[in-house]
Amino acid sequence: MEVQQYIITFLNDFVKILSEMSPYLLLGFFFAGLLYAFIPQKKIERYFNGKPFKSSVLASIFGIPLPLCSCGVIPTGTAFYKNGASKGGTVSFLISTPQTGVDSILATFSLMGLPFAIIRVFAALVTGITGGLITSVVTKNESEERTFQEQSEEHKTFSQKIINVFRYGFVDFIQDISKWLVIGLVLAAIISALIPNEFFELLNMPPIVQMLLILVVSIPLYICATGSIPLAAILILKGISPGAAFVLLMAGPATNAATITMIGKVLGRKSLFTYLATIIAGALGFGLIIDYALPVQWFTEITQQHLGHNHGEHLNWWQITSGIILIALIINGYIQKYLKSKSNTIINLNNSTMEIKTIKVEGMTCNHCKANVETNLEKLDFITSAKVNLNTKSVTLEGENIIIENVKESIESLGYKPI
Repeated sequence: MEVQQYIITFLNDFVKILSEMSPYLLLGFFFAGLLYAFIPQKKIERYFNGKPFKSSVLASIFGIPLPLCSCGVIPTGTAFYKNGASKGGTVSFLISTPQTGVDSILATFSLMGLPFAIIRVFAALVTGITGGLITSVVTKNESEERTFQEQSEEHKTFSQKIINVFRYGFVDFIQDISKWLVIGLVLAAIISALIPNEFFELLNMPPIVQMLLILVVSIPLYICATGSIPLAAILILKGISPGAAFVLLMAGPATNAATITMIGKVLGRKSLFTYLATIIAGALGFGLIIDYALPVQWFTEITQQHLGHNHGEHLNWWQITSGIILIALIINGYIQKYLKSKSNTIINLNNSTMEIKTIKVEGMTCNHCKANVETNLEKLDFITSAKVNLNTKSVTLEGENIIIENVKESIESLGYKPI
């Protein structure tokens, strides 16, 4: 009977958290689609070079609202760097972007309140600029051997852009974050069902100790900015300090083992050290400000109001409807991903002079990885088509006299490992 009660509590909490977040997530996905369709990467990467302060500020400002999950920001950032961005601008982008995003900002507001949403944006801006400036200083004497290729900008009609708004916001982007969003929701519901309220207060750990423990877990943890929100909100209900919850919101999305490996490989050890030091110092610094300098009710009242009682009750019809729509979109995302992977296996064999090669590539996890690998490989003179299959972690190349070493070099320059 006790197990049955836990299951009921888990399901109620899952529905409650999902329904509270869904309307704001759907709105965020729409804005994400707008940003993708009307402000493409080719338009913003031109601002990632130049004087250190200017490039750091612009990279952070552009990165904060961009709809990039933690797995997608690294290939995008390394593609910017490969196409001419400075190391300082690239590091600013890599620090500020995964912490936020228009979808996660709205979702933070929905579950944790306006103060958390504001300080999350401010922390991403400050740490992004700081990390970029420091990187520019410590790497100014490093020699860089990069070949920049002229990029042709694809012109699309307004109707095509509107289609891309919905295709990206409600299909591609959901495909990228759905796994980690569901994991975050499930873990939050499990913690809510199994751990008593005020549990962390009973442990009587000082806030700084809580922050350090969360930091140790967060640095290698792989979670997106949106998926970290339900976890942080539930932990506050269980008695963890708001500052420690903020460390999870900041360090969880901004760092993980894959990120650390790829930055070290592409940008070098100095850039990696600056990246990690900035995030750690920023997370602890803003966590201490929240716990010791600002009113605690700013950061606990909304969460307790939304999630602290009445499990699954008093949900509005539009919250329930939004939750159903979000679940349907997640399911559709997986269906579309499967269908796309099947279509990618169809190869054009009409031209007998064309050569076909397929290679495995480790590290590709999302549609941004797919787009960056395909775009950069198709810039090679001998490649006419590059198709990535995320399910098999492979890329199929079509071209004349394919030079496999050049292909591997291009893939490695993006931070992936060709096999």
